[in-house]
Amino acid sequence: MFDYRYHALSLAAVLLALAVGVVIGVAIGDSSLVSSAKSGIVHDLSAEVSGAQREAGELRTRLANEEAFSSQLYPIAVHGLLGGRDIGLVFLGESSDQLNSLVSDAVTQAGGDLMTVVAVREPLDLTGLASAAGGTVYGTLGGPLASAQGGTRLVERFGALAGRQLVSGGVLVNRELLSRVRGPLFSAFDGLLGKLEGLVLVRADPSAMNTEQTQVSDAFESGLLAGAAAVGVPVVGVELTSTEPSQVPWYQSKGISSVDDLDGTAGQAALIYTLAGSRGAFGTRPTADSLLPSVAGGPASP
Repeated sequence: MFDYRYHALSLAAVLLALAVGVVIGVAIGDSSLVSSAKSGIVHDLSAEVSGAQREAGELRTRLANEEAFSSQLYPIAVHGLLGGRDIGLVFLGESSDQLNSLVSDAVTQAGGDLMTVVAVREPLDLTGLASAAGGTVYGTLGGPLASAQGGTRLVERFGALAGRQLVSGGVLVNRELLSRVRGPLFSAFDGLLGKLEGLVLVRADPSAMNTEQTQVSDAFESGLLAGAAAVGVPVVGVELTSTEPSQVPWYQSKGISSVDDLDGTAGQAALIYTLAGSRGAFGTRPTADSLLPSVAGGPASP
């Protein structure tokens, strides 16, 4: 049944809504009210911007002071840690002048010498390697089964021998082999072959290689690291903060230490401490254990 009270209440609600609308319209049409609100908003925003600018300036000053402090402290913190030690740098794939310079500067700052710098051709030139290694068991490296299980085992053995000879200065059986295959194995070679007391590794992104080339390179790289480890020198993989994709997971899978921010002071310090015997993953990426090794008790002897 139709309820007149309901009708009356509905009418009252409509009239109330119209009245509110009129009041709001008048308020909006009041230029002085709008101007006042605008002035208040501008004032509040200006105050916030000024506060943010002051805070940004304070932060810049603090950052500059901390950078100056770390730059002055860095030489003291690493002084003599690599005194008299010869270090090698190996690029697995394309070399980098920037990384070469950063590693050289860090090693030199700590009293060491970057004695050997090499870049391994990737993908490997198996045919050239087989030809250069003719008369040895590695003369079959370029065969059609190089990427098969038996072939990759031979490639890994070759990598292990190359790794041992690289860090030992060739004082091994078949010590002339590395010199024989130097051309097809390395795209760049700087320095001398001599006994090394630390090895820095830089791995390029292997995604451009096909499956067969990747299998062969993986076998060689695994052998190279095993050979270096057999001699007992510390090995550390490094990269820049901008390196993508990061190679730290690969370094970790091979059981070697890593530094993911070599282009920073902390990264260079971490490199020196790992070469001096500390172990772990250091840097700024989520894969890092910490920014720097714990040095409270001094680095361990390699």
